[in-house]
Amino acid sequence: MAAPASAPAGTSSSPEPSGTQRALRNVVFVDGVRTPFGKAGPKGMYAETRADDMVVKVIRELMRRQPNLPPERIDEVAVAATTQIGDQGLTIGRTAALLAGLPKSVPGFAIDRMCAGAMTSVTTTAGSIAFGAYDFVIAGGIEHMGNHPMGEGVDPNPRFVSDKLVDPSAMVMGSTAENLHDRYPAITKERADAYAARSQQRYEAAANAGRIAADLAPVATRSSEYGWGLATADEPPRPGTTVETLYGLKTPFRPHGRVTPGNAAGLNDGATGCLIAEEDSARELGLSVGMRLVGYSFAGVEPEVMGAGPVPATEKALHRAGLSIEDIGLFEINEAFAVQVLAFLDHFGIAEDDPRVNPWGGAIACGHPLASSGVRLMTQLSRHFAENPDVRYGITTMCIGFGMGGTVIWENPHYNGGTHKGGTQ
Repeated sequence: MAAPASAPAGTSSSPEPSGTQRALRNVVFVDGVRTPFGKAGPKGMYAETRADDMVVKVIRELMRRQPNLPPERIDEVAVAATTQIGDQGLTIGRTAALLAGLPKSVPGFAIDRMCAGAMTSVTTTAGSIAFGAYDFVIAGGIEHMGNHPMGEGVDPNPRFVSDKLVDPSAMVMGSTAENLHDRYPAITKERADAYAARSQQRYEAAANAGRIAADLAPVATRSSEYGWGLATADEPPRPGTTVETLYGLKTPFRPHGRVTPGNAAGLNDGATGCLIAEEDSARELGLSVGMRLVGYSFAGVEPEVMGAGPVPATEKALHRAGLSIEDIGLFEINEAFAVQVLAFLDHFGIAEDDPRVNPWGGAIACGHPLASSGVRLMTQLSRHFAENPDVRYGITTMCIGFGMGGTVIWENPHYNGGTHKGGTQ
């Protein structure tokens, strides 16, 4: 918000009167990093690593990459976690900021929107930046599913089932994916497996080209069996995956089902973080601008088909931004389940092998540590923008447990004025 104009001689300057309209400020994504993602469980690389220490690593790496940003200029630290207990509790945004060595004057908070936790950390604080309350924010998410399995400590109200407010399958995300297959019978297991194999293959190609490692903050790990180690790469990917290798996998959520460990994201551990800022403040300090926020929307759907959520969220976001799906030149879609991505692509008439969609693969390959994934999508979209100046707009979108979807629209600051808002098709 601009400072009030100088008062006439003999008067005192005063704040703008209540009700005065103020122009919203531009919000930009400066940079994003993440830990390598691990497999949850006693054999995973983070089995004996604390969740808050993973967040600390991300914060420190973000600050290391921005030497021109004085730590005291950080106005907020927003960290999401779906299971906010143990080493993911205690208002982790504040505690992780203190542990990371940020000044005690920097506040922080925790947030929860299940899988879209980190996405909501960004959108919530972005609104505050646009309004003038903040200039610089660190936003991200953590999920240590090895320490805190999905649903740990929850106590769903029995009325959800007794009053038939939702189908019982809404409580199990894999079952909601099977329900989505039921709703869209054209999305077969064969299509889901083909999509999953392609995700693995795209991720493998990107990793081999050095594109994935550039955004990873190595994490020191400890094992009582093996001693100290260093996590430098994602643990979940399965190089060499083909449709044939996925064919015979079990369907744990339904006999003769279509959802398998091969065409769904796994149970994972990992943290993400990004620096978002008011654009003029960022440029004043010489910080890079990766992308500019255009708008965002969240929407609800029936909880038992939560994977459909990105469709209405995207339609809502596009409508409010005055754009259409044809204006979007790059898509980062969270791959909780292959069927969920295919439902989105089918709805908007996008080919399932479209190179604009998850060019470096997605969560089926690299993992989905619930509340952290939204910022991984944003970080990768920012990198895609830098490589594709002919594309003006891109989106990050994801389904959210218990029947929601979230979509954020971003603009490419490197856009060179190509003939299509969305870039070449």
